[in-house]
Amino acid sequence: MPSPREQVLDLVKVLVGLCLPNLHVCVTSRPEIDIRDALEPLTSLRVSLHDQTGQRKDIIEYVSSVVYSDTKMRRWREEDKRLVVETLSERADGM
Repeated sequence: MPSPREQVLDLVKVLVGLCLPNLHVCVTSRPEIDIRDALEPLTSLRVSLHDQTGQRKDIIEYVSSVVYSDTKMRRWREEDKRLVVETLSERADGM
């Protein structure tokens, strides 16, 4: 019995194998070996978001916007706000 992950990967293979001219498939996932091994032969374009500086910047901007706009957090000391932003950004590991 194939796992749900295997079923999805098989479905993607079938869709790509149809070679329909107006079908475009975008798949996102974590960079796990079995997923990468299944998808790499199917790709015409691959973009990796791991270890990208833009990703870290987006996380910092999002966390900062929450910390500085939340009514309760706005009362925090500036050093505490910075600590939250820095800690969450560093430990997010791109997620």
